[in-house]
Amino acid sequence: MKASNLCIITLAMTTSFGVLAKDANAPVSDAVISEQRQELAENTEDEGFGPQSPRDIDSKAGNNTTLFSTAPSYTEMNLCNIHFHKNAEHKGGEFTVYAGNGDGEGYQTGYRYSGKLSDAELAPVKNKVCPSKHGDLKPGDTIEVHYVHSTAQVEPGPTLGACLSDANKNPQLRVETQVYVLVNDKNAYDFEELTEHEVQDGVHQAVAIPTNTGKPIQYMGSTTGPGYNEKGSPFQVTWSVRPKVAKVNIESVGEWCEGNVFDEDHAHGVRNLVVNKDLLSEIVN
Repeated sequence: MKASNLCIITLAMTTSFGVLAKDANAPVSDAVISEQRQELAENTEDEGFGPQSPRDIDSKAGNNTTLFSTAPSYTEMNLCNIHFHKNAEHKGGEFTVYAGNGDGEGYQTGYRYSGKLSDAELAPVKNKVCPSKHGDLKPGDTIEVHYVHSTAQVEPGPTLGACLSDANKNPQLRVETQVYVLVNDKNAYDFEELTEHEVQDGVHQAVAIPTNTGKPIQYMGSTTGPGYNEKGSPFQVTWSVRPKVAKVNIESVGEWCEGNVFDEDHAHGVRNLVVNKDLLSEIVN
């Protein structure tokens, strides 16, 4: 083979692989998300699944009438887990900016803080914060924190498994939800303080959930996470989602990721927003 022909073939292969690499890192198309939603609809139709999460908290509509009891106030339940997702899973309030379709597996998608931040708040930090194979956190990023509570007699620990016990595999579950935006500001909220917990009146409590971020929107839903993009979650959860965003010092989030009782060291992916009204409860508050 002539050298010139070999060069042409090599160039073509290099160009082809370059395009493939670029496509692999690009957001998936709207068609992929639509297909996932169609799969979710087909896999849950007439199967008895209760209402699903996450949802648009500014929309009250929902046709799913599966009944289960509203969980008690979180102050009467045991805190069992705290974790967070990069970008908000829910939409509404002060987190309405769509981050894009992402990779189709829950990363680089969800909703972002819709407010403005100063140049100082967005200034880069020296160290990587909560790094994972999906990247690290940076000033300006939005996170949705889930303070998970259970009626089982349990202690705070890793994963949803910490919310169940051998004596109670079917407890009532409640998730107190707060969306934060990460800022380079030592005067912002300290995440280690926001996640402090202690026993109060005989139950484990998160003692520093913000109380100035609006009246929580309460609704009946499910567990979340991208593993449920195409199938229904069987867990029944009472949600309370605060509509306003709080600013948190990004460096304090990094410190929390370096060691906590929940074994959390990175941000979780997000589930596609549930828009099928047959999979949503009606918000009544």
